[in-house]
Amino acid sequence: MTAEPDDHFFVVDGRRWRRTDPALPEDVAAALRSHLGRGRNAVKRAKQAGGEGALAAARHRNGLAKHGLGERGPEWWSRPEADRIADARRALADLDALDALDALDADAP
Repeated sequence: MTAEPDDHFFVVDGRRWRRTDPALPEDVAAALRSHLGRGRNAVKRAKQAGGEGALAAARHRNGLAKHGLGERGPEWWSRPEADRIADARRALADLDALDALDALDADAP
């Protein structure tokens, strides 16, 4: 493992976490963080309810958001900025599409 600069990670309670890609446009990063927060709440609710399908769906959404933010997947600092931003926009579009599907399901009789 190579040494990473401190600006790529932060530490909480001794655990190292990857930082969000600083090159992301703020509106995209904010929307992805919103999806991530809602996804975390959905994970908590699914665990309490014991719904395996809902838990898997919520974790999938969290993964999409974290990949979009650059917190998972390929190291953002080793990739071209344009590719990273395109990936973030694609993740956001995928999450927005999932929200749209959920809204349709909620409206269905």
